[in-house]
Amino acid sequence: MSDQPLSLPAKGLPPEDVLKMMESYRSKDAHWREGKTWSLVYFVNEAHTEFLKKAHNLFFSENALNPLAFQSLKRFEHEVVRMTASLLNGNHEVVGTMSSGGTESIMLAVKTYRDRAREENRHLDAPEMILPESAHVAFLKAAHYFDVKPVLAPLMSDFTVDASAVEKLISKNTIMIVGSAPNYPFGTIDSIEQLSEIAIKHSLPLHVDACLGGFLLPFLEKSGRSIPPFDFRVPGVTSISADVHKYGYAAKGASTLLYRNMDYLKYQFFVEENWPGGVFASPGLLGTRPGGSIAAAWAAMQVMGEAGYLENAAKIMEATDILLDGIRRIPELEILGNPPASVFAFRSKTKKVNIYSVGDLMERKGWHIDRQQRPESLHAMVIPPHLHVAEEYLADLREAVYLAKENPKLATEGSAAMYGMIASIPLRGMIKKNILKLMEDMYGPEGIVPDFEEDSGTDDLETRVGQSFLKVKEKFGRALEKLRFKK
Repeated sequence: MSDQPLSLPAKGLPPEDVLKMMESYRSKDAHWREGKTWSLVYFVNEAHTEFLKKAHNLFFSENALNPLAFQSLKRFEHEVVRMTASLLNGNHEVVGTMSSGGTESIMLAVKTYRDRAREENRHLDAPEMILPESAHVAFLKAAHYFDVKPVLAPLMSDFTVDASAVEKLISKNTIMIVGSAPNYPFGTIDSIEQLSEIAIKHSLPLHVDACLGGFLLPFLEKSGRSIPPFDFRVPGVTSISADVHKYGYAAKGASTLLYRNMDYLKYQFFVEENWPGGVFASPGLLGTRPGGSIAAAWAAMQVMGEAGYLENAAKIMEATDILLDGIRRIPELEILGNPPASVFAFRSKTKKVNIYSVGDLMERKGWHIDRQQRPESLHAMVIPPHLHVAEEYLADLREAVYLAKENPKLATEGSAAMYGMIASIPLRGMIKKNILKLMEDMYGPEGIVPDFEEDSGTDDLETRVGQSFLKVKEKFGRALEKLRFKK
């Protein structure tokens, strides 16, 4: 790559040429339309996607920064919040806002409860929040941004949080408790009722992260599935985050954050009355708020209706049942916990099968595989189109397990070795240091990850981290190898 900075073209290119270039750049992207991905995109069908584009583009230029200027957007946001509150069994006092996604919703909840605690306890100088180990990483990001200490509660054998451990971790600095419905890594639902009892007993807020389940679990319950209570019916629940751009099938950039009443939401707002530019007020982290995503969320909920969500929930669970049953029939594999919805993870039951090797082999078949650590596992989130590929996925999975078992050397090759190293290496600070260096490279002047082969297999961050870590391993030699295998 040239050392010269990239500059604007001297003359604007023809629009059709630019669009062709953009299409060509997508050639290596994940094939989500064919049901080959198990996260990132929540696809229903092409007709719904085209509808969302039209709804989004109707408000492409509008800005929800000023609700007085664009009252249509304020109406959309208000009605999305009210419909979501109804879905989650909230009464007329439930209030909330839309955000750009689950991460912003979670970060706002942490900021809100931190500020609330500061007002109620003027001597609070080291706020803490109690999280399940399986809580979404956005809570740890919020802890980093807002100087709130994350206190991690262990999981039980079914991969739900140990509520008794949560209570033991409460201190004078605790500002909130968190539960997931479901959590991202394992798809299990924490006992929100138990957490509620603890929250009420200790007069603490309880936030339920239902970013994944908020627009799916209610319809599973309506269809007769057994779903443990997780919403505003549980008295200790003070707030819920639920993403419309996941199982609400809206365009990207749409989440909701609901509070039981205004006594909580008011701590989320930011107001500055002395700025030279005028009085400024904002309900969330963003200033400019794209109108298209708010409008498309409202449109998605209108066009789906309860019947549409029920229909898609049925497709999702039919596919999920096929997948879970098929995986359980593979002797070498096991599902982690008892996930009641569409999100699950599975691992190897035998040392003869390396689960990361299975992932590599599945990717050679064209599947985009999400890998996890602690424990080492593969992960999936099911959407309606997966119903058409579930049997194909299982057939490829059975073959991959067989090949991984017959070829144990695969565990020492490719990304399987890298993922295994990342998962097992004890020097976690060193891994973090290398990830930070990779981020500097990716977002530096060159904008690329240097020193790696273009045909290195999967091209996600963890694979690149693994490749980077190989250099660290070589540098420290045998001492690092001994640490890696130290029990």
